[in-house]
Amino acid sequence: MTVSVTRRSLLQGGAAALALGTLGGGMAFAQAQRLRFLWWGSQERADRTQVAITAYKSVAPETEIVGEFAGWSDYWPRLATQVAGRNAPDLIQMDYRYIFEYARRGALKDLSGEVGKGLKIEDFGQANIDSGKVDGKLYGVNLGVNSSSMVYDAAVWEKAKTEAPKAGMTWEELADLGEAFAKNRARPGVFALADAGGVEPSFELWLRQNGKALYTADGKLGYEPADAEKWFALWDDMRKRKACVPADIQALDQLNIETNAITTGKAATAFMHSNQFVGYQKLNKGKLALAPYPRLSASAPSGHYLKPSMLISLSANAPEQAVAFANFLVASPDGVKALGTERGVPASESMRALLVPQLSEVEKAMVDYIALITPDVGALPPSPPPGAGEVAFVQKRINEEVGFGRKTPKQAGEDLVTEASAILKRG
Repeated sequence: MTVSVTRRSLLQGGAAALALGTLGGGMAFAQAQRLRFLWWGSQERADRTQVAITAYKSVAPETEIVGEFAGWSDYWPRLATQVAGRNAPDLIQMDYRYIFEYARRGALKDLSGEVGKGLKIEDFGQANIDSGKVDGKLYGVNLGVNSSSMVYDAAVWEKAKTEAPKAGMTWEELADLGEAFAKNRARPGVFALADAGGVEPSFELWLRQNGKALYTADGKLGYEPADAEKWFALWDDMRKRKACVPADIQALDQLNIETNAITTGKAATAFMHSNQFVGYQKLNKGKLALAPYPRLSASAPSGHYLKPSMLISLSANAPEQAVAFANFLVASPDGVKALGTERGVPASESMRALLVPQLSEVEKAMVDYIALITPDVGALPPSPPPGAGEVAFVQKRINEEVGFGRKTPKQAGEDLVTEASAILKRG
């Protein structure tokens, strides 16, 4: 019997084993048809995944899929611990930032030989197939296409008699609107914006707008202390103008939908990946909408790019049945319909066409958003180097230190580069 997926089903993890050491993949189970699937995400994602697991049971009744899930912050330490302990799940929800590290350390199965055979992903388009490749070999299958976005509650902005975020807006215009929102807000304790100073994807997009990058192709930082200082100063100014939530509220955000300031009713706008829109709407009573990030100027680059919202990878020793389930999720009508667009817009052209007629208003908004930004997107950035995941948490901490007045933006910029460089050197 398939195990029902709830937060109680999570394994209790210890400290992060971020240094993966010598990896040999997961242990082979005595019963090869019992597969473990680990992913991060909200309860909405878990519910949809359970529907897909149940649907697969009718196709392959001899295969049992046992699901485990966690929030983003807890997921990577959990996965690292399991892999280092040779107890890796057979199926792993993988992020573009981590796939290079895990693949190069031997933790993932090379799926190159499965394309056109066990994996019917030929109509993904070469770019979407290549997004799961490391050193020319396929280690991850694209589960959906997404991009960074802002999500906002138009009604809350309207009550504050302030214009809501829209395409083409500049950062300065957004700050001005956030300040106006604070002066006219309908209720105390709600702010125009969540604080994105500690959100790495937001920093990356802003860097791209400035002609910089998070990381270079050779795995080094793509920005200087002065760049990071300007970013932290931008959000320090937002806080001082009351355009975004104060530090004590932002510190409660654990980088998941449930604790984000828009979900807790403290902000009218948040910063996220477009595929999370379904999960955000599920947990928010007000009707939400999507908008691109602000730009430096109306004619400046958008900074956006299309990325695999996530990939599905197999541990190095996963049995053949795991390939069949991965294919079911991305290339079978029943699997794709079960997941919908919560993990992103399907990469498969045929599956996307199949899905669109049944999409809800929320899901169609995601598809429309990707169509809106696609003409202005840039190239997929270089893959994050080993240790990049740890750097993201350092950025969050340092931004909070600025918010609480413990560091100036200048000190924060210098410290981020110093700590990040040390982490990358270790990695």
